[in-house]
Amino acid sequence: MRPMRRADKVCTDQGKIDDFLAHAHVGFLGLADSEYPYVVPVNFVWYRNKIYFHGAAEGKKADLMRNATSAAFTVCEEYGIMAGPVPAHTSTAYMSVMIFGKAGCLIDRDEARDAMQQMLDKYVPDYFNRPLARTHLEKYRSSKGSATAIYCLEPDMLTAKEQPLDEDKKYVPGMKAGRNEK
Repeated sequence: MRPMRRADKVCTDQGKIDDFLAHAHVGFLGLADSEYPYVVPVNFVWYRNKIYFHGAAEGKKADLMRNATSAAFTVCEEYGIMAGPVPAHTSTAYMSVMIFGKAGCLIDRDEARDAMQQMLDKYVPDYFNRPLARTHLEKYRSSKGSATAIYCLEPDMLTAKEQPLDEDKKYVPGMKAGRNEK
């Protein structure tokens, strides 16, 4: 794969990347379709160095993953806008991770249950008073009657970029160029 143009923004700190993925709430799954790329937002969990998410066992996303040779997953969080004295120096503080690999439906019901439990623990910690039963995934149906599937994207490659927030340059509403420098 082509190296990043902005090498100064590359993040290689695996602990920082793991923490970012553990706390971010929405990722964007990208799949190839014959006419246009298909990108869909999903809730996810980073668990055992893989991305797990759930969805209907039927539909466009499921069909594309069944036929796909590759997938991409992007997570990005904005931490603020940084204003400078010149328009070209205005920038965004952020962290982003891109993961490339193959995504597919899990067959192993224990792995699927464990991944779903991790999602529940992430999004609604301590809400349920007992662990998810293995049979839950087999019995659950969506409002449209579709079975729930747990999907996994195992990374072939992961890249991360960041631009830390400079608090001295953080834009707040009401700021005016040339009047807020310290």
